[in-house]
Amino acid sequence: MPLTDVEVILPLPLPGSFTYRLPADLKSNIGVGYRVIVPLGPKKIYTGIISGFHERKLEYAPKYVLDVLDDAPIVNASQLDFFTWLASYYMCTIGEVINAALPSALKLSSQSFISIQDNVNPDDLDLEEREWRLLRSLKESERSLADVSGIVDLKHPQRLIKKLVEKGLIDVYEKVKDRYQPKKVKKVRLNHLLTEEKELETLFEQLASKTKQLDVLLAYLRVVPVLEDSKANHPGILKSSLLSEDISASSLKTLVKNNVFEEWDEVVSRLEDTPSTHSEPIQLSELQQKALEEIHQSFQSHRVTLLHGVTGSGKTEVYIELIKEQLKSGGQVLYLLPEIALTTQIISRLHRVFGNTFGVYHSRYSDNERVEVWKKVLNQEYQFIVGVRSAVFLPFDRLGLILVDEEHETSYKQFEPAPRYHARDAAIYLATLHDAHVLLGTATPALETYQNALDGKYGLVELDQRFGESHAPAIHFANLLKERKRKKMKGNFSSTLFEAIEAALEKKEQVILFQNRRGYASYISCESCAHIPKCPNCAVSLTYHQFNHKLVCHYCGFNQPMLTDCTNCGSKELRNVGFGTEELEEELKILFPTAIVQRMDLDTTRSKYGYQRIIEAFEEGEIDILVGTQMVSKGLDFDHVNLVGVFDADRMIHFPDFRSHERAYQLIMQVSGRAGRKSQNGKVIVQTNDPEQPVLERVRDGNYRHFFQWEILEREGFVYPPFCRIIRMVFKHREKQTSLEGAKFFSQELRKGMGTSPIIGPVEPIIGKIRNQYLHEITLKIAKKGINLAAVKDYLWSCEKIMRQHPAFKSVGLVFDVDPM
Repeated sequence: MPLTDVEVILPLPLPGSFTYRLPADLKSNIGVGYRVIVPLGPKKIYTGIISGFHERKLEYAPKYVLDVLDDAPIVNASQLDFFTWLASYYMCTIGEVINAALPSALKLSSQSFISIQDNVNPDDLDLEEREWRLLRSLKESERSLADVSGIVDLKHPQRLIKKLVEKGLIDVYEKVKDRYQPKKVKKVRLNHLLTEEKELETLFEQLASKTKQLDVLLAYLRVVPVLEDSKANHPGILKSSLLSEDISASSLKTLVKNNVFEEWDEVVSRLEDTPSTHSEPIQLSELQQKALEEIHQSFQSHRVTLLHGVTGSGKTEVYIELIKEQLKSGGQVLYLLPEIALTTQIISRLHRVFGNTFGVYHSRYSDNERVEVWKKVLNQEYQFIVGVRSAVFLPFDRLGLILVDEEHETSYKQFEPAPRYHARDAAIYLATLHDAHVLLGTATPALETYQNALDGKYGLVELDQRFGESHAPAIHFANLLKERKRKKMKGNFSSTLFEAIEAALEKKEQVILFQNRRGYASYISCESCAHIPKCPNCAVSLTYHQFNHKLVCHYCGFNQPMLTDCTNCGSKELRNVGFGTEELEEELKILFPTAIVQRMDLDTTRSKYGYQRIIEAFEEGEIDILVGTQMVSKGLDFDHVNLVGVFDADRMIHFPDFRSHERAYQLIMQVSGRAGRKSQNGKVIVQTNDPEQPVLERVRDGNYRHFFQWEILEREGFVYPPFCRIIRMVFKHREKQTSLEGAKFFSQELRKGMGTSPIIGPVEPIIGKIRNQYLHEITLKIAKKGINLAAVKDYLWSCEKIMRQHPAFKSVGLVFDVDPM
């Protein structure tokens, strides 16, 4: 029999695949996409994915595959093609893609254990007290490294372990543990031989004197009427539900021991089972029906179509009709949403139409729940998935339609770690692999998307009117400079906004307030010496959070108790500068003491159902004022919100980035869309120091095409996307000078081969230090036409290789970010 070798992709930042040999006993019933356990190096063990087979002769003897984990492929062929493209396009390794794609619970963990050598007796040796204690413990059983700390009372016992290894007294080895564990429940049922009337009568007689055991039997029969339907006994009931009836656990145990009852473990799904509700069919308006027909026509000539619909125009109803059609034809559907916050309301609406026939996939699910969704897609139990960006990795095999809602959202871009993909663009490539269609939906398209639509690369369908009787809200600007001069401000609230909130509350209407900064204060400053506390790991000021009285870094998570005096001069005169959602919440409770105020930001929605609880409470009218970050701007639909307030518009507009005007326009227009969705009197108040700014004039105009025409001229003049492609290179090192010198060296190599392509940098970014790493950036602009993008990327890889050959730069981290946001 010829030797069979397999190519295995490991979930590590290592290029390519690794060759392993299949033992004879593992050769049957195995193929591409199976998970295998393989060794790497002298001690490590990893889970890998088989990507191919070959029987060619090698100059070396590969290591053997240790085990096969699956009875069927966990990854399909089209997924592997997709992962290969992601690695190539976004300039990372396929191992990094696999690591991001697979739920953590599908990757076996390798845990270090130690054991004592067979011939070692600690009582016969001259040992230190801790050494003796550990060896005595190992005589009883092997121990994990995590256990050792407690045994020897050392926080870091590595030196002790190393010493015992060198003495030849212990072995350290890796033990593989499967992280996915199916959820099991204990169930009980009556022995099937006792379900007939005669047998039950005999059983009652036997238990007549054993009242507690009789209570168990009666409690079971109250729930499961076996005499009326003996088949009802087979599924049994939850043991926990039986014991909740004040039943004696020991009596039930005795009945199980005596074969009166049977007890077993049953595997159940962790996913919520929402019963189907038969809602009335959705009636599309004339405009929605027209848009649906235009989408069908567009799909005949375009793989990708942009549905440009103003906020409140009813895009979701059009999506639902498209989903129904696709499911009816037997195809799969992927419905992408930018944020978990947005999924809460959408999922509720979809459940009313589709019941529990679809799956939900996002990061708030546990590892085991994500595995169960993965397997249900793999086994074709789910034909329809709603998810955030990571849902593009799921094992689809008949994908017919991808919906990308709010396609302009930056949340679709993955920043850390690799692959730094954009889910919208990845979804478009995924659709080509499945010969599927993509519908991009938004009220404020990304400039690149709209340009593609105007150029004919994408189809374009427009919904330019709100659904029903509602109209676009009136947008007003509160001039903060004038208000401050006239001393009309109430804390951070202009008199215009304050009076509008007051009027809304009197009418029993709800209010949404948007401030794109969480925390209480942007930073703390000393009145005496102007010192500002900064993060020791990052080049940013610490944000004050009042709810836990801490200074927090929003980049690395460093936190410390709030200072009582200045660490620079000792002064106790510390003041808050700037404001976030937390301070607004506090001010609102003082200004409107009878109103119920709720904050929705990262701090209040960390729990699995945090978003859902807040949104449901707001829908039910239990909250009067909802103040939040951009979570409140996206796709939410509330009947009684007629007022929206926007804070800190100037900071969004003047952020030093070529997309700042686009993002400011999108955010203000999106959050404005939450107002007046069920009425004609929606109002939006934007607080600004300069209402005459060009971006705000475009917001007031409310015509996206006018904004696009103005902004696209700026992009063209300065050669930014969509008139070029951008690849950003980020250099990292613990020493600032080393990071800079490495970037300079790379830049010199880059300029040798890139001709006239604009190269910016190296420069220090706005935040020049994160997690104790100093950063420098180089930005490469690549013409859309006339340049081979794949060749450019190959050249970038070669520049990195040359840089790595320089001893001083071997430790410099380098990240390639293709199409950065």
